[in-house]
Amino acid sequence: MAALAEIDRRRTHAVQVGDVTIGGGAPVVVQSMTNTDTADVDATARQVAELARAGSELVRVTVNNIESARAVPLIRERLDVLGLHVPIVGDFHYNGHRLLAEVSELGTALAKLRINPGNVGFGDKRDRQFEMMIEAALVCDRPVRIGVNWGSLDQDLATGLMDENAARPDPMPADFVLREALVRSALQSAEQAERIGLGADRIVISAKVSRVQDMVAVYRELSRRSDHALHLGLTEAGMGTKGIAATTAALTLLLQDGIGDTIRASLTPRPGEPRTTEVRLCQDVLQSLGLRSFTPQVTACPGCGRTTSTYFQELAQRIEGYIETNMPRWRGRYAGVETLNVAVMGCIVNGPGESKHADIGISLPGTGENPTAPVFVDGVKVKTLRGNRIAEDFQEIVERYIEERFASGNENPSELETSNG
Repeated sequence: MAALAEIDRRRTHAVQVGDVTIGGGAPVVVQSMTNTDTADVDATARQVAELARAGSELVRVTVNNIESARAVPLIRERLDVLGLHVPIVGDFHYNGHRLLAEVSELGTALAKLRINPGNVGFGDKRDRQFEMMIEAALVCDRPVRIGVNWGSLDQDLATGLMDENAARPDPMPADFVLREALVRSALQSAEQAERIGLGADRIVISAKVSRVQDMVAVYRELSRRSDHALHLGLTEAGMGTKGIAATTAALTLLLQDGIGDTIRASLTPRPGEPRTTEVRLCQDVLQSLGLRSFTPQVTACPGCGRTTSTYFQELAQRIEGYIETNMPRWRGRYAGVETLNVAVMGCIVNGPGESKHADIGISLPGTGENPTAPVFVDGVKVKTLRGNRIAEDFQEIVERYIEERFASGNENPSELETSNG
C-alpha cells in the first residue's frame, strides 16, 4: 500500500518552500508551530530551533501585530547564525495585508505565507485584502498556504449554502453542507489566487476540522476535485492520548490512500510538556506506515505474566535512549542508519521469532526461564548472553553492528562473532 500511496501522491503540484519540496511525489513533510509570543525574539528563536532539531522541516509562527512582524526578520537572522535554515511560515489573520505592507523585510524573511480566507477580511473588504496578501506573496516570490478552518469559515459562503440546502426537497445534513463549504472556500480561494497571478505550484491547501471523520471526508473531496498540494492536520486535536489517537487515525486513513503532502499534529501540550511531542508523533505515523524513516525502530513486547521482571523493559528503554542520544552523530556518519530495526523481547514465546525478523534482536529470559539471552543478527543467532552484563554486552553488539553495516554500506555484517555459547 505504501508504494501505491507514493504513486498517487505524484499527482499534486510540487511547491518549493525554501529548500523543502511539498507535493509532486516528494516525501511527506513534517511541520510544527511555535506557541511563544513571536515578538519575543529569544523565546521564539529558541523554540523554532528545538522544533527543527527534533525534525520539524517547516515551522510556523504567529504574525498578529506590528511587534511580531518586526521580530520575524530578527528570528530568521538568529537561526541563520546557528546554522539552522529551517523555513519559517507566517500565520496571518485579519491584518496580514497591513503587516506585510508596513514591514518591508517581513515577506522575504518568511518562506511561506498562511492565509485563512475566513479571517482575511469581511464584507466588501474581503476580496481586496485577500488580493493584497496574494500580491505581497508575488512581490516577495513566496508560496501561500490557503488554510480554511471549521472554526473560522467564511460566513457568507456557509450561510448561502445552508439557504440553498434548506430550499431543497431533500435537504442534506448540516454537517455535509459545512464540509462542502470548507471545500468550496479552499478551492474558490485557490482559483482567485491563480487569477491574480499566483501559480498552482505556489499554492498549498488545507481544510482543518476537529473531528476525524469530517477531516477524512473533506480531504478526500479536496483530493478528488483538485491537484493542489495538501497540508493535513486535525485542528485542536486535544491533549494526551486522546489527541494522539485522533491525529493518528485521521492522518493514517488519508496517507494510506496517498492523500496529503505535509502534516502537522495539533496537540495540546500538557503544562511543561515539550512542543516537540507533536513532531515526534508525525514522524512515528510516517515511519509506522513505511512512508519515511527517521530513527531506528525498537520493537519491544508489552510484557505479561511470563515477564514479571522489569529487566527487558529497562533494556528496551536503555537501547531507545542510546539510539536517541547518538542519532545526531550517526546521521552524519552512517547513511541509512534510520532504517535499523532492533528487537528487545521479554521471553521465549515470541522473543526468538521477533528477534529473527529484526536486523538485530535479543530474546531475554522470562520469569522462571534459564538466564540466557540469544542474540540474532539478520535472522541468524550469533551469540548467547549470560550473567549480569547482558544489557552492556547487547549495547556493544548494537554499536558494532551499526559501525560495520552502515559505515561500509554492507547489508550483512560478517565480522560479528558467531557463538552458541
